[in-house]
Amino acid sequence: MKKNIQHNDKLRNIAIIAHVDHGKTTLVDAMFRQSGLFREGQQVDDRLMDSMDLERERGITISAKNCSVNWKGVKINIIDTPGHADFGGEVERALSMADSAILLVDASEGPLPQTRFVLKKTFEANLPVMVIINKIDRKDARPDEVLDMVYDLFIDLDATEKQLDFHYLYAIGRDGIVKKQLDEDVDNLTVLFDLILEEMPAPSYDPQAPFQMLVSDLGYSDYLGRLAIGKIFNGSAKSNENLVCINEDNKLLPLKVSKIQSYDGMALLPVEQAQVGDIIVLSGIEDVKIGDTICTKLEPVPLKRITVDEPTVSMQFSICTSPFAGREGKYVQSRKIRERLLKETLMNVAIEVEESKTDESFTVKGRGELQLAILIETMRREGFELCVGRPKVIYKYKDKKILEPIEHLFVDCGEDFLGVVTEKLSIRKGKMLNLVNNGKGRVRIEFSIPSRSLIGYRDEFMTDTRGTGIMNSYLSGYEEHRGEFPVRYTGSIVSDRQGKAVPYALFNLEPRGQLLIEPGTPVYEGMIVGEHNRHQDIDVNACKEKKLTNMRASGKDESVICSPIKAMTLEKALHFIRDDEMVEVTPISIRLRKSVLNASQRQVLKAKQKKMEQE
Repeated sequence: MKKNIQHNDKLRNIAIIAHVDHGKTTLVDAMFRQSGLFREGQQVDDRLMDSMDLERERGITISAKNCSVNWKGVKINIIDTPGHADFGGEVERALSMADSAILLVDASEGPLPQTRFVLKKTFEANLPVMVIINKIDRKDARPDEVLDMVYDLFIDLDATEKQLDFHYLYAIGRDGIVKKQLDEDVDNLTVLFDLILEEMPAPSYDPQAPFQMLVSDLGYSDYLGRLAIGKIFNGSAKSNENLVCINEDNKLLPLKVSKIQSYDGMALLPVEQAQVGDIIVLSGIEDVKIGDTICTKLEPVPLKRITVDEPTVSMQFSICTSPFAGREGKYVQSRKIRERLLKETLMNVAIEVEESKTDESFTVKGRGELQLAILIETMRREGFELCVGRPKVIYKYKDKKILEPIEHLFVDCGEDFLGVVTEKLSIRKGKMLNLVNNGKGRVRIEFSIPSRSLIGYRDEFMTDTRGTGIMNSYLSGYEEHRGEFPVRYTGSIVSDRQGKAVPYALFNLEPRGQLLIEPGTPVYEGMIVGEHNRHQDIDVNACKEKKLTNMRASGKDESVICSPIKAMTLEKALHFIRDDEMVEVTPISIRLRKSVLNASQRQVLKAKQKKMEQE
């Protein structure tokens, strides 16, 4: 029997996708202002959708968020998605709520690796796409050339004829201007709003089908408890209605909806009944996960679950075992860390947690080191104290061969730095695929390189290119292991006792390498206080004071002035450490340490490893 598919013309669900920093969140701000959401003269912050502190600090979108605007009596639900491949789980989750997408591309930079990544996910979801060439007011803007590059990208991603016949507009998102032609004199977003209503599809549904809602996100309210966020695919729901939740094991969990809320701008407003196709928030549900289907008791039919790419990077999270444990953090027990990590797996579909045999450490898997670094930084700000190991790639095994994740890397740098960049990436088992020299002093190079090669390289790359290089990559697949390469050419300067670092001792350690701590910093045995010039580690006394005698010096004693230290952020610390080292993270401090703190125990372990290698 043929289904009678209808459309809810009073709604549009649209996802905004783009590479990092191409202007998604700024364009959404302009849509808020021009749709009449704010009264005239109202003071409004920039980048309203970046509500997390970390998003505002870093200038990137980390988690997908929902909002809505009204235009000519039609409600437009907007889903702002992250642009970084590390947050791909958020993109996949967000696209499950959308019926169409707007692809934003910078008029100067053109399509970049993450543009390819998010567009590929959109095509996999079979959504129609509208293209906006943004930032056409830039001095180096080349909108026509970039539009051709977008067509090439669509063809490269095997777009259908219908997808290739996309609508495109030009924009200055910061000023709230969108136009059809470059020479048009326009000062608003009317063209964009009208085109969304005319050309972007309304949500479709089967009027005969019972209520079905796919859970795409979870929230929490102190008053309402667990919140389930998602799109209604069929039917409608009322508050205080008895429904069921179908989990991943196809079990039916009974639930009673205590409240239904719908998006109005950035706010959530309670509604008595939700309309089909709308994105809503249900409360009164406890045992619900992302990907579950909420439906009626009489006809429980599950929807297709949200699928995400497999994680490629893992890290060891453990309790803090240093002598300073428990001094600065609010939550230090393994039980608390475990609860927090399991809560993250509920909210973030791309994160996986495996427990170890000891109950004191956990293996956390994700898309990339940036995603895991954001998780650690978030936990740190919540008051957690923990230790984390070096990020490691996740290998696969097939036909007795080791397979590793391979990235397609794009590098944009000055001609002068081409030699050093190529040399460093070749050492790290990178293979050059393409080199483009536009004759304007900059080159664009493409590499195929193992994911593990990029862990710790980004900071080195910025130093080598004097901060002018741009590096982006996306996961291209798994290939046979390309062999080992040196991760770090320097060793560590390790403290051999507990105490406070003394200027006299640090001053005399400076010829040995670059120091990481300032005078007066508390240290303990096994804590890394510097980067050694040579490959091996050395144990030092950073607390040694100058011996005082009653003999006068022939010359005047100079006051000790220490050189500037190499300051460590969380990400730099994660990139810096080796396999036998860890980062101790507290709400106040970031310390580097050896996994085994006692120097003699480390020597015994080294001797055992050497013996095993020889055998």
